[in-house]
Amino acid sequence: MSKIVFSRKFKILNDTIRSWDVLRKLKPKDKEYKYFKELSKVHTILMSGGRDSGKSYTKSIAEITAAVNHNHCVLSTRYTMSSTDMSINKALEERIELLNYDSFFNYKNNEYVCKHNEGRIDVTGQKTSSGDQTAKLKSLEGYSIFSTDEGEELPTFAEWNKVKRSLRRSDVQCLSIIAFNPPTTTHWIFPKFYINVPNGFNGIINGVLYVHTTYLDNGRENMAEHNWNEYEALRKSYEYYESLTPNEKELVETKIKRDADEYRYTILGSFKRKADNVVYEYWELSKFKEVGAVGFGLDFGSNDPDALTKVAVDFKTKTIYIKQEYFKSNTNSDQLYDVLVDRCGFDNLIVADTSGRRLIRQYWQKGVNIKRATKKDKKDQIKVLSSWRLVIDPDSKDLIDSFNNYKYHDKKAGVIEEGVNIGVGIKHYYSDLMDSWRYIAWDFIRKSIKK
Repeated sequence: MSKIVFSRKFKILNDTIRSWDVLRKLKPKDKEYKYFKELSKVHTILMSGGRDSGKSYTKSIAEITAAVNHNHCVLSTRYTMSSTDMSINKALEERIELLNYDSFFNYKNNEYVCKHNEGRIDVTGQKTSSGDQTAKLKSLEGYSIFSTDEGEELPTFAEWNKVKRSLRRSDVQCLSIIAFNPPTTTHWIFPKFYINVPNGFNGIINGVLYVHTTYLDNGRENMAEHNWNEYEALRKSYEYYESLTPNEKELVETKIKRDADEYRYTILGSFKRKADNVVYEYWELSKFKEVGAVGFGLDFGSNDPDALTKVAVDFKTKTIYIKQEYFKSNTNSDQLYDVLVDRCGFDNLIVADTSGRRLIRQYWQKGVNIKRATKKDKKDQIKVLSSWRLVIDPDSKDLIDSFNNYKYHDKKAGVIEEGVNIGVGIKHYYSDLMDSWRYIAWDFIRKSIKK
């Protein structure tokens, strides 16, 4: 077998794969017994990291050794079948050849079956292109390892957990592995597994093994030279940016900020505060100020929440202050009227979504100062608003999430991705609050432009 060198951080992964076999040979008084006993209780392995961190490479090696040496039946997946066809098979075949394990497997139809034991590796997508569950996930009897590459593609915890719970082998350790590039903090992986977990943590918490690596762990000798040089150049910008005071960070040139973010999120693999291609890239947090023109924006919800924001437009400093006032689903028309009267009163202007014409007229007849928004030329509105200083009240949690995730599906065409699909028939929309504050801010600014 060729000599393969791994980062020391991956040792615990390989030890977990073999922990049951090792424990059978150890006694409680043995030095390593406690260590392998803890590993034997691991049920989930999270492998995170940035570019060239070695996680996918090491995961595929672990799958092969688990099947060949420890009698595991591995279901190796990505979320979609098309993605699987292009990546997992090729990676497995390269690693099998590297390990000189070619003669240990029979291969047919995405199945790598061990000749000398019951071990095997089956490659599949979790979903077909039509969105249906693939056949292998409907019959998981006999599998002991459920392994997912590009785990950031997984839409919901419930969908992944359903497969995880279907692993019922009792003769070997059942493990669910997710290898992923950390997405934004709104992705389910973060709230489910990483709340109060230190950034870059390696270790075990409640049966979950965390393995986080970077290109520095992988080593220069395992990378293309030009990639190493690029990452090191970004590291210098990152370290320089981190050495600045908060005031200095506000004034530093944009390229330094972008290089620092590129290193932090893409190279080091930290969870992102905001998604790529966000519509409003630059904004800040500070307490709401009632200065200049003050009013409210309202986006009506049907299946989505009703969204109400308070906005102050300071023309002297070209600043827009934004505060979340209400964001809730299943509010009937009478309840929403009470909310508007309570939060906005009868004098403050409310600019509302044109889709609620009947409600707008009904509330106006009841004395609420409300009118329809101007929805034409949305791209032009966003362009103008983006040139202003945007300040969000720090207590506006859902609004902050929306700013971090309201992004372009196609930036060149100006097409905005309205929401993120997080399950069958369920969507988490980021446009509701974002549209609401735009309605009122644009109404104020449009008038000033005309003047």
